[in-house]
Amino acid sequence: MSRDYRQVLAGLGSGLLVTDGGLETTLIFQEGIELPHFAAFPLLDSEQGRKTLRRYYDSYAAAARRSGAGCILDTPTFRASPEWAAKVGYDRPRLERAIRAAVAFVREVRRDWETPSMPIVVNGGIGPRGDGYSGADSMDAKTAEDFHGPQVRLYGEEGADLVTAQTMTHIGEAIGIAQAAARAGIPSVVSFTVETDGRLPDGTNLHDAIMATDTATGGAPAHYMVNCAHPSHLGSALEASGRWIERLRGIRANPSPKSHAELNESTTLEAGDPDELAVLLRDMRTRHRHFSILGGCCGSDHRHAEKIGLVCQLV
Repeated sequence: MSRDYRQVLAGLGSGLLVTDGGLETTLIFQEGIELPHFAAFPLLDSEQGRKTLRRYYDSYAAAARRSGAGCILDTPTFRASPEWAAKVGYDRPRLERAIRAAVAFVREVRRDWETPSMPIVVNGGIGPRGDGYSGADSMDAKTAEDFHGPQVRLYGEEGADLVTAQTMTHIGEAIGIAQAAARAGIPSVVSFTVETDGRLPDGTNLHDAIMATDTATGGAPAHYMVNCAHPSHLGSALEASGRWIERLRGIRANPSPKSHAELNESTTLEAGDPDELAVLLRDMRTRHRHFSILGGCCGSDHRHAEKIGLVCQLV
């Protein structure tokens, strides 16, 4: 059975949820695993792959426990949409089985680690249909809802607590996923990515993206986030006031300040400094005390999560 994600948020008070981080970059650079098309979900098909994934998730649950924070764990399904799945040999029935298995897998991790003082939220992750670093692959909301709807519904059926539209580069796809989640009766979060200038890859500023999505969906998302961007990239974007900033609840940050284009060309892990990233996020949370969901993204691992959990608790 899933739990009420909004109730988890309401019960946090000044508490903190840390997220897991760069699953795919950890697998590629630290585990030496090839991930064609950045797809991690095929690892669920083998015993060795499942052991590798379990080691990854256990490391984050342990980091959250040591830091005294709660935890959000994503399903390994960033690329589990029909077109990306087809590129790694999955037809729709096989993809459906993989998505169901992914939710069950993370729910099992929760069963083994959750305590009354450490809530664990199971998040159905949904990556963009196109390139997460480009705003060129845009969709209108209806097309996005039709495209992502089956994946969203599966998360609801299998007991995920919410779905998150991750690394959204434009508004249309974000709106479509939020609408699909509303129809499926599962809470949604929209997480935009930004370039070094604080704007979405298609040039939209963060304020406009959040307000437009809220307007089109009747405020359907539980809240908004930013992911796959360094804290410095947000810059002056977070200096504005108003309702829109209250709708933003956190960031999953890259440890490296490099641009998306630079990261895309990197042949080494851009892991940055866990202490430095934690301090940057602490400073951000000090200014915006409602930011209660923090973590790392590409290049980060459980070390970053633990530092964030330790350093970013409000006093």
